[in-house]
This record gives sequence, structure tokens and C-alpha cells, in this order.
Amino acid sequence: MKKSTSPYHGFRFPSAVISCAVRWYHRFNLSLRDIEELLPERGVVVTYESMRNRCDRFGATFACRAKAVRPRSGTTWHLDEVFVKLRGEPYVLWRAVDEHGTELDHPVPRKVVTDQLRSYPAAKAEVPQLANVKHVFVKASARVNDRAENSHQPTRRRERQMQGFRDPRRTQRFLPSFGPIRQHFALPRQRMDAATHRAHLKQRVDGWYGWSAADLVKHTR
Repeated sequence: MKKSTSPYHGFRFPSAVISCAVRWYHRFNLSLRDIEELLPERGVVVTYESMRNRCDRFGATFACRAKAVRPRSGTTWHLDEVFVKLRGEPYVLWRAVDEHGTELDHPVPRKVVTDQLRSYPAAKAEVPQLANVKHVFVKASARVNDRAENSHQPTRRRERQMQGFRDPRRTQRFLPSFGPIRQHFALPRQRMDAATHRAHLKQRVDGWYGWSAADLVKHTR
């Protein structure tokens, strides 16, 4: 039987090295040049351009795996917007989180909570699945929508680290991977003791490397 081509075919380093670099880039506020500098301590010499290629190629795949294993999302969505500048042009970044703070792109919620920005009803009307979903408007001062507003903070930190987002297409490619991967490892430390946090984090990291190894085995059988 003809063997399928591994997704890592043609890459100089094994899947563990590639998945490690992709995890660092999306989990921590590290630039590609930071990762280029860190990897030689682990015996890996690679350019930041190569790291960019690996993150672009595998980031979305790993983000899908992270979303697949997380707990079932809640039934209430909190929506909020943040403005970012790409090469001097303003863009609006919309984000939805559930009542637990998990970033969402599915499934259909039971209730949507937003501030009183007038564009929300118009945007909701364009999504047929949300036609019968309850829409609750809150005042910004009520702090009911803090979960959504707080979810912008990691993006803002990353934006500063990268000295601003530049290309709209690259930004649109990066952010959908950044959110799920970062949240997969960003455990609620304030609600855990140190031993529990270490145990849960080890489980997440082991699972991460298990995805890439399973993917490699699947494609080489």
C-alpha cells in the first residue's frame, strides 16, 4: 500500500521541534527573532523566516486540535469590538467569549450580551443562525461585558510586542490561531494551587505533542 506523505515531509527538523516553536510563538509574547535566538540552546539552528513558514503552515491545524479538546462552550456569548491599526488604517476586531471567558466561533448561543453600540443589531441580522437568539444590551459602566473586554488584553499585548500589526491578511491568519492556542495553555492559575497547575499544564503540553506525533504516524502508515 502506498504511504501518504507526512505533513512534515521536506522539513529539516522533526515534528517535536516544529510544534515546540509554534507553541512558543502563539502562547508567549515572543517574536520570531526571539524564537530564533532561543532554539540554538536546544541544538536547533533555524532562521526566523523559517519559523514564520512553520507557524503559518501548522498554526491553524494545531488551533483546531486545541478547540476540539476544550470543554463544551457555554450558552451565553459576550461580544465586544476593539480597533487596531494596520499600516495606519483602522480596522475593527470583533470577539465573542462565553460566560467562562473562552473565545468562540461556534456553536449558536442561547443569549448574546453586547454594549449599546448600534452596529451590533445590524451585524446580528446578517447571521441567520442568530435570528432567534436573545440579545441583551448593557451599559459599558455596568461591567457585565468585562469578559469580552478582558479577552482583548492578550491581543493588545501581542500587538505591542510585534510593534503593531501590519498586513491585514497575515493578521487575519494569525489571530484565529493565536486565541485557541494561547488559551489552551493559559490555565486559570488564580483558581489552582501550584501542584494542580503543574499537573494540568503537563497534561496540556503532553497532549500538544501527542497531536503532532499522531499526525505524523497517521500520514506515514
